[in-house]
Amino acid sequence: MLDDLDRALVHALRVDGRAPFSRIGAVLGVSPQTVARRYGRLRAEAGLRVVGLADPRRAGRTQWLLRLTAGPHAAQNLAQALVRRPDTAWVKLASGGTEITAIVETDSDDHALLLRDIPRTAAVTAVSAHCLLHTYRGGPSAWPGSTEALSASQQAALRPETVAPAATGGRLEPADRALLTALHHDGRTPLGELAAATGRTPATVARRLAELRADGTVFLDVELDTRQLGAAMHALLWLTVTPAHLDRVGRALATHRELAFLAATTGPSNLAAIALCTDPADLHRYLTTRLADLPGITALESAPILRTLKSAGPVPPPARRP
Repeated sequence: MLDDLDRALVHALRVDGRAPFSRIGAVLGVSPQTVARRYGRLRAEAGLRVVGLADPRRAGRTQWLLRLTAGPHAAQNLAQALVRRPDTAWVKLASGGTEITAIVETDSDDHALLLRDIPRTAAVTAVSAHCLLHTYRGGPSAWPGSTEALSASQQAALRPETVAPAATGGRLEPADRALLTALHHDGRTPLGELAAATGRTPATVARRLAELRADGTVFLDVELDTRQLGAAMHALLWLTVTPAHLDRVGRALATHRELAFLAATTGPSNLAAIALCTDPADLHRYLTTRLADLPGITALESAPILRTLKSAGPVPPPARRP
C-alpha cells in the first residue's frame, strides 16, 4: 500500500505528468532526490508510468469496446495476441478467465481487427464490438481515488503554465507522429530526447507539446496498480438505460468515486463502466445502494476483472536474461 507521500506524488503526476521533480518536491515539501527515489520505486513496484496519448476524436480515430469469449486456454493466448497489437489501448481478462475485454482504436476506414482478424480466430465462441459514443470518465478524467492527496493550492502550483492553443485548431500534423510515439512509451521523456526523436529543436518541441496539451489534443495519463491505493476489487459493469435517461444517468455516475471508466456505447447495454472497490462486499454495497438509487437503469451485468494485461501504454518487451 502507498503511504501519504506516495499518494501525493501520484496525484502530482495526475496534475502534470511532466512536472520536474524539483517543482513536485517544492510543493510536497521534500527534496527532488526524495521525489526521484519514490518515483523510481513506484515504477518498479507499483507499475507507475506516465503515458502521453492523443485524443482519439481529434486524431480521427474511433474507439471500440471489444468483448470476446473463448475457452480458458485459448483466451489466454488470444489476450496476449491482443496485447501485442498497437491498436489496443487496454486488455483485461474477466469472468473466470474466459472473457476478454479490450479497447481498440481504428481509423475511420480501417476495421481489420473487427472485420477480418477476429472472425478468423476459430477459438472465439462469442464476439461483440461496441462503439464508444461519449466518455464520461476516463482518459484525461482520472479515477478520483488517485486524486485525493493534494490541496487545491498545491494542485494550482503544479499545473503547467497556460499557453495559447495550437494554430492548427486541435489537429495533429504529420510531424507530430514521432513526438506522440515517444510520449506514448514514456510521457516524461526529456525534451532533448524528444528533439532527437522528432528532428526538431528542444525549444520547438516544448512549444508544440505545450500547444497540444493546452487544447486537449494530447494528454498525459498515469498508469498505476490501483490495488496499491486500496482498490483490490475491479469489475466491469454493463448497464442498460432507457434512452431518455441515458445522459442524465451518465452524468450522475460520473460523480461516483467508485468508477474509473464510464462511457456511452452502442449495443443493448448502452453504458459501460469499470468499478474499483476495496473488496466484494464494497462492490455489493455500491451496486445495491448508489447504483440502485438511480432511476432509468433497467438492467445490469457485472463481471469481475481477474487481470489487466495491458493499460494505456505499450507493453515493454521482456527483460533480457544476463
